[in-house]
Amino acid sequence: MRNRCPYLMRTDPACLSPSTLSPNLQSLGPDCDSGAQFALQDPEMASVKLEDCSQTLELNVNIKDEEEEEIGKSVSHGDHVETFSTSREQQQEDHRAKRSHHCPHCEEILPFLSKLKIHLKIHTGKNLYSCTDCGKSFTTSTKLKVHQRTHTREKPYSCSDCGKSFSRLDNLNTHERIHTGEKPYYCSDCGKCFKTTAELKLHQRTHTGEKPYLCSDCGASFSRLGHLKVHERMHTGEKPYPCFNCVKCFTTSTDLKVHQRTHTREKPYSCSDCGKSFSRLDNLNTHERIHTGEKPYYCSDCGKCFKTTAELKLHQRTHTGEKPYLCSDCGASFSRLGHLKVHERMHTGEKPYPCFNCVKCFTTSTDLKVHQRTHTGEKPYLCSDCGLSFSRLDHIKLHERVHTGEKPYICSDCGKCFKTTAELKGHQRTHTGEKPYSCSDCGKSFSQLGQLKIHERKHTGQKPYSCFYCVKCFTTSTELKGHQRTHTGEKPYSCSDCRKSFSQPSHLKRH
Repeated sequence: MRNRCPYLMRTDPACLSPSTLSPNLQSLGPDCDSGAQFALQDPEMASVKLEDCSQTLELNVNIKDEEEEEIGKSVSHGDHVETFSTSREQQQEDHRAKRSHHCPHCEEILPFLSKLKIHLKIHTGKNLYSCTDCGKSFTTSTKLKVHQRTHTREKPYSCSDCGKSFSRLDNLNTHERIHTGEKPYYCSDCGKCFKTTAELKLHQRTHTGEKPYLCSDCGASFSRLGHLKVHERMHTGEKPYPCFNCVKCFTTSTDLKVHQRTHTREKPYSCSDCGKSFSRLDNLNTHERIHTGEKPYYCSDCGKCFKTTAELKLHQRTHTGEKPYLCSDCGASFSRLGHLKVHERMHTGEKPYPCFNCVKCFTTSTDLKVHQRTHTGEKPYLCSDCGLSFSRLDHIKLHERVHTGEKPYICSDCGKCFKTTAELKGHQRTHTGEKPYSCSDCGKSFSQLGQLKIHERKHTGQKPYSCFYCVKCFTTSTELKGHQRTHTGEKPYSCSDCRKSFSQPSHLKRH
C-alpha cells in the first residue's frame, strides 16, 4: 500500500495541476500527492497552508496570468475529462472581473492586488514610510525617497538642453516640452493644446464654469486652489513674502517679484513698436493698445470703449453716481482714490512735489509739470485753427470754443450761456449778490477774484503791464491793450450806422 503524504492540504474543491505550482512547492518531493488540492485566495497570488502534526508551513503560490490560459478549459471528474469552450469576449470579461480588487473602506476599484495593498495603508495607517527629518508619512518607499529630496536639495534629473535640474523625473519630462514645443493634451471644446494634464484640467473649467474651491469665510468660489489660498489671505491678513530691501510684505511671490523691480529698476518688458520698457507685463499689454488703438472694454450704458477694465470701472461711476472714497475730515466723497488723496492734502497742507527752479511746491505731479513750463516756456498744445499755442490742455480747450462758439454752461436763472464753469459761477453772483472777495486794506468786496486783484493794485501802486513802444505801465492787460492802439493806429470798434471806427469801446459808445 502506498505511503500517505505527511502533509495535509486544506483547500477548495477545485483541482490544480503541478504545472501551475511554484518551483518551491514542486520540490517538496514524491511523497506529496500530485493531486493535492490548494486554497486559491486570489487570482494573482494564492496562500497555501501545509500542515502535519509537528509544523505549519505557508507558501505563496504564483498563479499564471489568466491571459496565458488556453481558451479551452478542462475539468477532471475522476477518469472522465470534460472540455468547455468559452468565447474570447466572455473570457476577457471574466479576466477583468478577476483582476478587479475592491477596497472595503472606500469602494475604490484597483487593477492589481499590489496596488490594493498600498491603497489600504491609507486607511489602516500601517507600515507607513516616515521621513526622519519632518515626520511626514508615505505609503511607498518611492514616494518617501522623492520627498526626502526636499530636505537634501538633491536634483538628480538634468535637462540636456539648458542644464536645469529637477528632483522628480516627471517634472523634467514636463520641462523638456518647453524646448520641444510638445503639447500632447488638447481641449475637445476649443482645440487648444497644453503641456500637462493639470493645465488642461484647469483650462476646461473655463468652459464648464466649474469652481470647486470654496472660501469658508465669504463663500467665494475659485477654479484654482492657488487662487483660493491667495484669496484667504485677504481674510487672515497674512503676507508671507517680505521684501529684504524695505519693510513691505506681500500676499504672493509674484507681487513681491514685481515690487522688487522698484529697487532694482529692472524693466524686462519692452514695446516692439517704440522701445519703451516696463516692469510689469500687464503695463506693457496696456501700453501696446496705444499703438494698436484697441479698446476692448465697452460701457453698456453709453457704448464708450476703454483700453483697461480699470478705466471702464471709473467711467461707469459717471452713470451710477457712485463715489466710494470718503474724506474722514469733511465728509466729501470721490469717485477716484487719487482724487481723494489730492483732496486730503488740502486738510494736511502737504505739497510733496517741489519745483527745482524756484521755491514753489505743489500738491500733484501734474500741477508741478504745468508750472515747470513757466520756466521752460514750453507750450505743447497747438490750436489747429489759428496756430496759437498753450502750456495747458484745459487752456486750449477753452480757446477752441472761441472758434466753435460753444458755450456749454447755462445759467438756470436767466438762460445765458458761458464757455467755462468759472464764467458761469462769476455770472451767477450777479443774481445772488454774493461778493466773497474782500480787500484787506479798505474792506471793499468783489464778486470775482480778478476784480479784487486789480483793485488791490490801487493800494500797492503796482502796474505789471508795460508798453513795448513807450515807458508807460498799466494795472491791467486790458488797459495796456487799449493804449497800444495809440501806437499801432488800430481801430477795431466800428459804428454800424456811419462805419466810423474807434480804438476804444468807450469811444464808440459816446459816438
